[in-house]
Amino acid sequence: MEKFNQLSGIAAPMDLVNIDTDMIIPKQFLKTIKRSGLGVNLFDEMRYNLDGTEIEDFVLNQPAYREASILVAGDNFGCGSSREHAPWAIADFGIRCVISTSFADIFYNNCFKNGILPIVLPEDQRDVLMKDAEKGANARIEVDLEAQTVTASDGTTFSFEVDAFKKHCLQNGLDDIGLTMEKAAAIDTFEASASQARPWV
Repeated sequence: MEKFNQLSGIAAPMDLVNIDTDMIIPKQFLKTIKRSGLGVNLFDEMRYNLDGTEIEDFVLNQPAYREASILVAGDNFGCGSSREHAPWAIADFGIRCVISTSFADIFYNNCFKNGILPIVLPEDQRDVLMKDAEKGANARIEVDLEAQTVTASDGTTFSFEVDAFKKHCLQNGLDDIGLTMEKAAAIDTFEASASQARPWV
């Protein structure tokens, strides 16, 4: 998993509440078990017409936001079913940070496992960043995970809270497999000891 420490990027404004995981990645794309390749279908039903052409006024189809790496969203982002494909699609598109006033619990935890930083801010602070994001590609938002701050293009800075363990995992690029591999030496020692003690197993 890619490490996350600091991020400076274009933020896309998505001022919608209750964006659920089916909106993020519709059910017909859940057949894959690979984390890559889903970015093209992120927000599929909002991004494309039935004939596959782009819906021009959807934010991520606008030239200013095609390279967005931050999403500023409405309340209760990631609600609905617990599909991990949702953060897979977000990450594959290139978004590394989502800022909202609230997240669905399962989606929130899945973000950390997939290299995405979900930031919870009070409504008034989120609104400042939403307005900043509406400026387009000329406005870049700065995210500093170590300092736990988000800075708007005009220098306004907000602090956010994050669990120390989740922060450690993001900073070191550790998903569940990576965390397990940190214990590889201890696991090997245990297996060797168990093999000697119970050779018939």
